[in-house]
Amino acid sequence: MQTLVVLGSTGSIGCHTLDIFAQHPDAYSVFLLSAGANDERLLEQCRQFKPRYAFLENSEAAKRLRACLSKETLPTHVIESFSDYLALIQESEVDAVVSGIVGAAGLLPTLTAVQAGKKVLLANKESLVTAGELFMNEVARHGASLIPLDSEHNAIFQCLPFDEQDSLQLKSVDNIILTASGGPFRTWTTSQMQSVTPVEACRHPNWSMGRKISVDSASMMNKGLELIEAHWLFGLSEKQIDIVVHPQSIVHSLIQYRDGSTLAQLGNHDMRVPISYGLSWPKRISSGVSQLDLLKAKQLDFEAADYERFPCLRLARDACKAGGNAAAVLNAANEVAVDAFLNEQIGFMQIPEINEAVLASTPQATLASIEDVLETDKKARVKALAYINQGKG
Repeated sequence: MQTLVVLGSTGSIGCHTLDIFAQHPDAYSVFLLSAGANDERLLEQCRQFKPRYAFLENSEAAKRLRACLSKETLPTHVIESFSDYLALIQESEVDAVVSGIVGAAGLLPTLTAVQAGKKVLLANKESLVTAGELFMNEVARHGASLIPLDSEHNAIFQCLPFDEQDSLQLKSVDNIILTASGGPFRTWTTSQMQSVTPVEACRHPNWSMGRKISVDSASMMNKGLELIEAHWLFGLSEKQIDIVVHPQSIVHSLIQYRDGSTLAQLGNHDMRVPISYGLSWPKRISSGVSQLDLLKAKQLDFEAADYERFPCLRLARDACKAGGNAAAVLNAANEVAVDAFLNEQIGFMQIPEINEAVLASTPQATLASIEDVLETDKKARVKALAYINQGKG
């Protein structure tokens, strides 16, 4: 039986992970569940999975959860100290950590799991986007196992060759192709996208996701962040990573080998597939997802990514090329801009404008430590807020 920690258990990745736990009750036990402020959903999870510990970033939510757990005499202990939370992630009895926290907030707890040498199932792409080189150095230094859960990167992971020591062999790879659904505005003009509402941006045609990642998918920033993530995960140059729009979201990504072969991973668009593979790797278990019916799918379409209508893609590729602090700056600015859009403070097409303005006004710099990453993130957020407030005046 594996003992696991689920970071961001009330989000989409966390809920899908716990769904797989429920299907295999003899295979997994839950040590710690963490969330931001959703104490109601976390209480439901504590009732079902009875984790030893629970952590909520929001102190008021933590108090409510503690009171409910006490009233129902449930065994879960609620912790409030962030340092205690990080210490629990490192506990020796923890076998694996599922990192499902959205945004830069997931960096420290995910890095803590890496430094404890855990098996880390990574859905928090921002950890690699903001601190890629530092993060991967820590993975190597502490002997952690890193398995991507994003459907695209997990697809690549499934198609890559491994040696007898379960080490990736990349010498025979020419390039990889990340597929993108194109989001809800795949066929919209730039003019049409000027009046997009948060409700429209969160209405993804294929996937059920949280609001922030849904907006990133609509702007295609999510695919840009995935490009940066793939660069660090697989040690490939930006030139070796292509992006192709595939509206059906059936081909999740492809690898082109030097001998002319192209391998792809296909499946129904359900996050339980990559999560179950990550949990059971190198074996496979049932995920509760039905088999792909090719006759029902009928056709697979592919289109070139449009860097003009979706400038966030261009910004992400440029940041990947630039290296240093560029990706951390871009990610921070984007998180602030997306939040402002969801709160109807700015328009949809202002998201890339703010991202580009913050990037352009931030000098290039090397990130020598995690402290540098956090300081870069903080300063970029301040700049993004200033641009938003300036637009209001």
